[in-house]
Amino acid sequence: MESLTPRKIAFRAGLISALALFFLLLPFSIFKLEWPFNFVILLLPLLFFLATYSIFYYLMERFIDQKIKMIYRSIHDEKTGRQLEGTKVDMGKDVFQEINRDVEIWAEENKKKIKNLKDQMKFRREFIGNLSHELKTPLTIIQGNILTLLEGAVEDKSIREKFLIKASENVERLENLINDLDNITRLESGAEQIKLERFNVVALTEDVIENLERKAEDADISLAIKKKTPKEIWVNADRRKIDQVITNLLINSINYGKKGGKTSISFDDEGDNILVEIKDNGMGITNEALPRIFERFYRVDKSRARHAGGTGLGLAIVKHILEVHKQPISVTSKVGEGSAFSFTLNKAK
Repeated sequence: MESLTPRKIAFRAGLISALALFFLLLPFSIFKLEWPFNFVILLLPLLFFLATYSIFYYLMERFIDQKIKMIYRSIHDEKTGRQLEGTKVDMGKDVFQEINRDVEIWAEENKKKIKNLKDQMKFRREFIGNLSHELKTPLTIIQGNILTLLEGAVEDKSIREKFLIKASENVERLENLINDLDNITRLESGAEQIKLERFNVVALTEDVIENLERKAEDADISLAIKKKTPKEIWVNADRRKIDQVITNLLINSINYGKKGGKTSISFDDEGDNILVEIKDNGMGITNEALPRIFERFYRVDKSRARHAGGTGLGLAIVKHILEVHKQPISVTSKVGEGSAFSFTLNKAK
């Protein structure tokens, strides 16, 4: 589409009117008048062109100043949220085309905002639904155990002990869930401050593996640090929180592992950083699920993870802790072959 500016519109209007007057006066000037009167009449179209051009340009300029400028201001106010004063319209531009472009950009931005709002609403619905389920399941089990005991089973020592243990386990599950939710909330709000210290990340990982040894044995999965890893690799981070990161990632590999599976932890020197990678040969993650695994309560295999006793918040906590450390986390995975989670930590000086 041709660009039309006020100058072009005024020029065309002046040219058309001047040509019309020229052809109207041409026979009269040639056959009726003599020099210099015929020359003066021939100058009239030029004068008429200048006059028409000036009038059209003036009217177009006033129209733009009074009308189009208001549209500019409205679009700007909606886009930026603040009022625009003293807008200067460039008469050399196709103002209508500029407005059309701005409206298209504004409409596209609003579409993105609407999509983001819909995504947020969907996330909230899923979050509330998942939270309700996570709370309801242990509460139902606790309630059932207590009712069974109240109905007379409390007199039988073996039954009493069995049901009290189940109730206690689900109370602990509720406590873990609440603690994890509180942890994420504090991390998101900035209330949880990190305490940087120099520590040996290899020794920390060995402690975590030792703590998870029983859980890994029950799942028939081996946890091990990669061979030929130095005994000491010093980093600068919050030791307690990195302990939680490595613990959550290893628990995740156990929950989604397979019988006879292996999980290895490696450390690579990358100059100013140490790259930590936790790799397993478990069930893997689909491409559709991969972007969502760090969402709260999102599970690749809901039934399996719940059976293993997870809260569904482990990876979300990992992501938030590393964000507080200003460190990214990445994951690669292939269904049936396993997953690899990696993150960096600042090397201690």
